[in-house]
Amino acid sequence: MRAGLIQLSVSDDPDANLPVTQDLIRQAAAGGADFVLTPECTNCLSSDRAWQRKVLHPEARDPTLAALCAQARDLGIWLLIGSLGLRTDDPDGRFANRSFLIAPDGAIAARYDKIHMFDVDVSATERYRESEGYRPGTRAVTADLGAARIGMAICYDLRFAYLFRALAKAGAQILTVPAAFNDTTGAAHWEVLLRARAIETGCFVLAPAQCGFHPAQAGKPRRTHGHSLAVAPWGEVLADGGTEPGVTLVDLDLDAVAQARARVPAITHDRPFDGP
Repeated sequence: MRAGLIQLSVSDDPDANLPVTQDLIRQAAAGGADFVLTPECTNCLSSDRAWQRKVLHPEARDPTLAALCAQARDLGIWLLIGSLGLRTDDPDGRFANRSFLIAPDGAIAARYDKIHMFDVDVSATERYRESEGYRPGTRAVTADLGAARIGMAICYDLRFAYLFRALAKAGAQILTVPAAFNDTTGAAHWEVLLRARAIETGCFVLAPAQCGFHPAQAGKPRRTHGHSLAVAPWGEVLADGGTEPGVTLVDLDLDAVAQARARVPAITHDRPFDGP
């Protein structure tokens, strides 16, 4: 299997972001990728809730989703849309941060709503409260694509190892972690956490990322870490997308999953314990 990791530097304008995304997807498919992955917030990166209400759509009417489903069908590829910000009918008006797996016929094969919300104070001047704008998901998701099964996660989920262990135990061979990782925490934690999740589970980890400076028409602009990574089941980094938008291609030998788990079968060694 050849995977294509798309690295983006989106703004808060979904209409402007879409053609850039589509061009990179075409490049990945032209490079032989049969599984293409985009990052978190593919359609819009914004923390301004009023602006999001203006530019985001419900799933059934989202133009980015419709266009990318059609593109996956036209190219005959599996496409992971890392996530889209979507309006919901929740009474409190919160949005969904939703990842989609699109089949080669253009149909939605799986959906996953981000479970863990990024509610942190990175520094005295940098504060995030994702749960104020997004409702957390409640269901872990695996899905089959051809000869492989993926386990779906998004960004801050990366810090919660139990989710990835559950996905691996449910049969996942590839863990997808699309992200818009903060540049401060990304420099400190991104690679080591991705490698840890691969080692703990014996899975490939594919993590397409947002990168660089993200201009905003409303609210505060952001910076993200970049460095889309592909990590092997033994923990070695197979590819690093650097800090600029683009496409990273990587070949996956799925036999490596069984080989890593045979050498250290940790996911079969769980033990009950008391305390603390």
